[in-house]
Amino acid sequence: MKSYFVLCGAVAAALLMISGEGALAAGRDSAQQALTANEAQWNQDFAAKDLDKLVAHYADDAVLMSPGMPAASGKDAIRQVLKAMLDDPALSLKFQASKVEVSKSGDMAFTQGSYTMTMTDPASKKTINDQGSYVTTYRKQADGSWKAVADIATH
Repeated sequence: MKSYFVLCGAVAAALLMISGEGALAAGRDSAQQALTANEAQWNQDFAAKDLDKLVAHYADDAVLMSPGMPAASGKDAIRQVLKAMLDDPALSLKFQASKVEVSKSGDMAFTQGSYTMTMTDPASKKTINDQGSYVTTYRKQADGSWKAVADIATH
């Protein structure tokens, strides 16, 4: 009889672990969908050249690193970089994640992908086309939204 209770306890524990892992996986899937939707909106915000909406994608302590520029740390510095970009009438930026990963704890994530950008070369004043790769690290906020904490682009 004692072994029967031990067996029942072991089965119950295994079922709880399996259901817990399923809930964690569902939470990660939901987070991946939210991050994909966030980046789609981010692309739309670039197309609209909406500075406030673009800055809102970043956490207060975020850092933005772009090729050929010093790192911009904090929302104020990021706002200045983005404003300079948006002031360029030739600016067009599109990016697409090829990978979206969420931590097991569900509070951190990253996206990785490629971008294409058209802009005016400051030196030659000619329109140039650029392409490269990016990695963006996100932190889940208290309200459930995701904010970029490190946004890094490279050629």
